[in-house]
Amino acid sequence: MYHEPYYLINENNAQAYIRILHAAPKAPAVDIYANDNLIAENLKYRNFTEYISVMAGRYNIKVYPAGKKTAPVIDTSVNIISNTISTIAAIGEFPKLSLLPVEEPRIPIRPNRAYIRVAHLSPNAPNVNISQENGILLFENIAYKEVTDYLSLRPETYTFEVKSLGSDKTILYVPNARLTRDRFYTLYIIGLLRDTPPLQMLIPLDGNSYLRF
Repeated sequence: MYHEPYYLINENNAQAYIRILHAAPKAPAVDIYANDNLIAENLKYRNFTEYISVMAGRYNIKVYPAGKKTAPVIDTSVNIISNTISTIAAIGEFPKLSLLPVEEPRIPIRPNRAYIRVAHLSPNAPNVNISQENGILLFENIAYKEVTDYLSLRPETYTFEVKSLGSDKTILYVPNARLTRDRFYTLYIIGLLRDTPPLQMLIPLDGNSYLRF
């Protein structure tokens, strides 16, 4: 299901907005701390937090299995830049995890268009191409951890096919992706190829569609 977020933050003095995505297959639900302050609790695989407003600056981020506060699975620093919107993804194969910030830039939009891009977050999948069901190639040769630029499309319902680079075999088939006009979306490829949890695509609405500074 694709829908507008039910909760928006409207703080005029917000310096930046972030949300967290749990995209690490086989990792447990996690609690996330920024400078030892809890910012996400019991975040499960495939789930996003809501966007939260934060001050710009450098933060120590610790990620623990839910309900614990010893032996973090991630302990790193993230630099949050003023007037930015980002999704910070926990990625990798458990227990070797890391964070990947994915900025959602504000760019001019053409009226009555939808904007999509791809973030390849599957740790064991090869470089991939993304096409429409009719064979029109949208994105080519996307590597793990790579985030493409936005591409504009007509706002309608699409079927996307993910194929390994150099192959015509579809490794992920994504029907009924409804794109709304004047909105930005990131197509997050997560999961594992030929393993569990399997490959899938998450298509959330990006915060640059509606968050303002």
